[in-house]
Amino acid sequence: MAGVTIALERPVSELLRNWGWKMSGGTEGASALMATVTGSMITIAGVVFSMTLVALSLTSSQLGPRLLRNFMRDTTTQVVLGMFVATFLYCLLVLRTIGVVDGDAFVPHVSIAFGVLLAVVSVGVLIYFIHHVSVSIQANEVVARVGSELIQGIDRLYPAGSGQEEHLRSEPPDPGFLEIFKREARPVCADGDGYLQLIDREALVELAVEMDLVIRIELRTGHYIVAGRPLVQVWPGTLVNDKLIRRINSLFALGHERMPRQDVEFMVNQLVEIAVRALSPGLNDPFTAIASVDRLGSGLCRLVQRDVPAAYIRDEEDRLRIIDSVVTFPTIADTAFNQIRQYGRSSASVTIRMLEIISVIGNFASRPEDLAALVRHAEMIARGACEVLSEEEDRKVVEKCRLVANQLCCRNEKEKQERVSD
Repeated sequence: MAGVTIALERPVSELLRNWGWKMSGGTEGASALMATVTGSMITIAGVVFSMTLVALSLTSSQLGPRLLRNFMRDTTTQVVLGMFVATFLYCLLVLRTIGVVDGDAFVPHVSIAFGVLLAVVSVGVLIYFIHHVSVSIQANEVVARVGSELIQGIDRLYPAGSGQEEHLRSEPPDPGFLEIFKREARPVCADGDGYLQLIDREALVELAVEMDLVIRIELRTGHYIVAGRPLVQVWPGTLVNDKLIRRINSLFALGHERMPRQDVEFMVNQLVEIAVRALSPGLNDPFTAIASVDRLGSGLCRLVQRDVPAAYIRDEEDRLRIIDSVVTFPTIADTAFNQIRQYGRSSASVTIRMLEIISVIGNFASRPEDLAALVRHAEMIARGACEVLSEEEDRKVVEKCRLVANQLCCRNEKEKQERVSD
């Protein structure tokens, strides 16, 4: 932009003179103005960096270090930092062109006017950034953003209305073949250590079709992998060689931390971590824990209505190619409720809210295994709380909520069985 505005100096100046406008100002005044803007922009950029680091430090200590990823990806912070640094660089480049050239003073008035405009915009951006930081570090705002990410992840990994055709293609194979697979398959082991972040299933299916293989995935995204641990089992095992091992390993991405792209449990764990930290004696903030439980309830209500991804993936000729390790609702429910139940059993308000959320989720559940998981968690939550709570009235309220949750889940299961019978 600095080069463009400097190149436009002469034609724009002539156009303004033709309109009767005249731009005035000497080289000393122009240099002083641009130097002031340049210095102030880099100073403000330093202030913004400091504010960002304070927000990151506060979030890490109170809500959990795994949430730093959300702040580092914040588009507003990136745009604000980019705005200040870009203004600084623009003014610096324009400043070096101001001076005397061949005995004539050169003052790029157009470039200076644009630099002043950038400075004015930067002041407005700074005011907005201060407001944004003050809002973004609030616990409820952080919980809401993480909850939205969980819902988006569920929509991406468990899309609505995708189940009919996939279920037809995911019929389990003949038990006899599974026995043969168990005897003759050979493992392909990981060549590195780290958290499993991504699995390229489409490429894995293409590889299986190309070499006429059946591949069983042994691990889920989010698991920590030690070098030498089996990633997959391949049948027929006689086709396993060094080249195939390298190709299969290239389809599994490992990293230093878990990532949310294919790992819905990681997104659930972020909300669980906020709730567990809020329930610690150092913070003792049950309201933040309740907010986390509410957001978990929103995600689980959507998840319980979605079809489970296909565990058996077939090619276009209906031949089995991939035996996948799928994440079901009971597994996610365990991840969501277990730790909060263990740390929040002494908090009547958190316990009651968890039982109320289970009742809400039960309204949407229809599969018997999902309803059984909800009943199991309601029983464990109520039993743990009644062992700790000293007040009789609190125990009565907890027991009442447990009965409501169990009755609702049992009624839904009975209605489902009646519809199947009809």
